[in-house]
Amino acid sequence: MRNFEEIEEKVIERFGGKSELQARLTRPESAANLRKVPDNRWLSEASRAVFQAGFNWKVVDSKWPRIEEIFQGFELSYCRFLSDEALEELLKRDGMIRHWKKTKSIQLNADFFWRLSEEHGGLGNYFAVWNSESYADNLRGLQKGGDRLGGKSAQVFLRRMGVDTLVFSNDMVRALVREGVVQKSPSSKKDWAALQQAMTGWQTQSGRSLNEISQILAFSIG
Repeated sequence: MRNFEEIEEKVIERFGGKSELQARLTRPESAANLRKVPDNRWLSEASRAVFQAGFNWKVVDSKWPRIEEIFQGFELSYCRFLSDEALEELLKRDGMIRHWKKTKSIQLNADFFWRLSEEHGGLGNYFAVWNSESYADNLRGLQKGGDRLGGKSAQVFLRRMGVDTLVFSNDMVRALVREGVVQKSPSSKKDWAALQQAMTGWQTQSGRSLNEISQILAFSIG
């Protein structure tokens, strides 16, 4: 595994300078800003990421304002108590994307998020204290406790919300394989431990966020 500076230098050359690279990178929000995000926004974005998995993203985006209306703004107190019968009725509404398992995930994740919110005094408080040293454990906890938040769905959701996160795009995973961190997208405890060790080392070397490291790794491939 190379020093991150070596990886970054090649990407800087490709884009024609450090400022050009910086302009392409997205960065995480501050903890203070994350704490201000209402609970329903977390559920809405998590649900949108779930619906987009395997679907045309633009189609889901175009329908999302109507889905927001159908689910009353994704208020946790409403969504977590939706029965299967109620969900079946909502599926019949004009503008709804008719996919039972993804629709059911809204109710399941609303209940999961509600419990997190109760425990931490708001979902913003929960996500605001995520730190890179515990990233692997935090992400796996979200995947285990939530519904359909495995794969890239949780990562896409977190990136959109401003939480510091990796996104395992094809190019990013290829870079991890090239650097000898893993042999494929992380799945086992061994993989996650190796990933955490690599991220901790690269952050120490570069002072960059997980967001930036993830994107630079991807840029180093394609």
